[in-house]
Amino acid sequence: MDNNNNNNQIENANQNQNENEMKNLEKKVTKNLIKDYSNLLNENSFKDFSIFVENKSNPFEIKVHKSILSSRSPFFNESLRQESLSISLNQFNKKEMESILSYIYYGNISFENQENLIQLLEISIYFKLNLLKEIIQKKISNSINYSNFFQFLFQNRNLNSNEIEIKCFELINQNFSQIQNNENLFNLTKEEIIKFIQFKQEKKEIFQFDFFQFLNHWIEKRINSLKGKKYENKMNAKKRLFHSFFSLFDKDSISKQDFDKLKQFDFFPKSIFIKKQKKLIQDNQKEIEEKWKKEVENKEKENQQMKIEIEEKWKKEVENKKKEIEEKWKKEIEKKNKEVEEKWKKEIENKKKENQQMKIEIEEKWKKEIKKKDKILKQKEKEIQNLKLSFEKEKQKQNKNQKEIQKEIQKENQNQKQKQNKNQNQKKLLKIFSKSRIVKDIEYVKKLQEWINDNNFFSKMKKGFPAKKDGFNSQNWHKAVDGKGKILIIIKTKDNFIFGGFTQVGFNGNTGDIYDSNAFIFSLRNDKGDRISAKFTIKTPQSAIYSNLNYGPYFGNDFRLSSNLQSGWSDFGNSYNLPNGITYGTNEARSYLAGSYNKWVVDELETYFI
Repeated sequence: MDNNNNNNQIENANQNQNENEMKNLEKKVTKNLIKDYSNLLNENSFKDFSIFVENKSNPFEIKVHKSILSSRSPFFNESLRQESLSISLNQFNKKEMESILSYIYYGNISFENQENLIQLLEISIYFKLNLLKEIIQKKISNSINYSNFFQFLFQNRNLNSNEIEIKCFELINQNFSQIQNNENLFNLTKEEIIKFIQFKQEKKEIFQFDFFQFLNHWIEKRINSLKGKKYENKMNAKKRLFHSFFSLFDKDSISKQDFDKLKQFDFFPKSIFIKKQKKLIQDNQKEIEEKWKKEVENKEKENQQMKIEIEEKWKKEVENKKKEIEEKWKKEIEKKNKEVEEKWKKEIENKKKENQQMKIEIEEKWKKEIKKKDKILKQKEKEIQNLKLSFEKEKQKQNKNQKEIQKEIQKENQNQKQKQNKNQNQKKLLKIFSKSRIVKDIEYVKKLQEWINDNNFFSKMKKGFPAKKDGFNSQNWHKAVDGKGKILIIIKTKDNFIFGGFTQVGFNGNTGDIYDSNAFIFSLRNDKGDRISAKFTIKTPQSAIYSNLNYGPYFGNDFRLSSNLQSGWSDFGNSYNLPNGITYGTNEARSYLAGSYNKWVVDELETYFI
């Protein structure tokens, strides 16, 4: 039995190892397949078809493989059945076509920004790529929020995506009291309002009076836009439009209090109030019926109690009778049992004699069978020895493979430890910046961690002298930060520009220019054009910072704050390197960090040091 268990365990272990090896091979096959298709797209080998885009601004040609396009896209499958060697798609630009072809060839697609998502969704619908359509719809749905849901709702009019529409309706429903006077709300079409009403009906929500006020204003705007029509015709049109909406409502979804308020609308149908009154009368009747039901139930409970008492009396009498009968039957059963026992004893003795003879005959048969089994066992033992030898050879091979696997596991563990250390540093930074009035975006935190690249600084860093709390005064600021060594300065202007600087030397009273070869300045938020967060290194370290009690933070002449810490000026490029394409001394350079040369106003100043 033990040998059989060991053999089963060995077979299971071998089977598991083979399965793991097959899974790894399958993953390699998939990676190689994606790589091969990527190479097919990037190389011109075996391409047998051309896509022409005769765009006025940027016409171009892309060579592709006809078989791949027809197998991946129903659109191309239908279009490429003809024997032509090219096709024209003038409504797309080069970047859009390259994105869709990368998805068709090897399943890769880039999601750059919000506008890109809408464009990609339109393209996926055009090329009938249903799986890509579902992925993009889910991506758009996750990116819809309070600040952009109107934009997505209006863009969806051409797309008819049910998922996007429902997400927008959820945000309208959640924030209706805050947006009921928003002009975008009045730009909804009649069909969209009908869908929104049906959406709330399906969720079985109560319609508040503010929704009917909005509906009234929306109808008035539509009717007033009709030019040249008489007042009576407008009123009739207003009634018809309101009735078409109100016919959709489940009247129980409107509270009685709000229902009474609807009487102020002249065009509101009286028949609806009559129906509501009937409904109230029916509800009163139900209340009366429920009261009577309760009284009847109470009476039934009293009768039930009486019934229980009577049943208990009968039970006691029945139990007494039952005991008398049981005692009589016990005595008779005991007599019968004694008679039966005596009969069985005699029969058992006779059977024992017969069984003894059978036992002798069976033992002789088993002796013969055991001799045969011994011969078979000896043959099996030889086979087992042969199997053991083959198993030891296989085991030696497995040991070599296991050593190689262990090396790979050690490498993977080292990579995971490095990732964990990075995540722990980011968590510490998030705690430090959690009370910041400026750094509220996790991407800003990641950028600062990347630029400074000093775990010792971040592990000991603390916040000091927030200007809104401690006062806008340069001398008080110097008292807080002078002599601290490494210092991080972050400034936010009234125009929402966020920038600052980092020095490893620090400020110290009226010492003037201070040398720092590792100092840099940065821009975290800059809303002009397509500018992104960036770090700017020092080019003249002898004037990296300037320390004077009559000024606040002063980085080279590139930016500095006055004694009140609320105004400043910028001559970006004086001591620090400018971004590519910007010339020193121009208005573009001077206004890069704060939006202007000297007219910017500080909203908040935060200082961090060890």
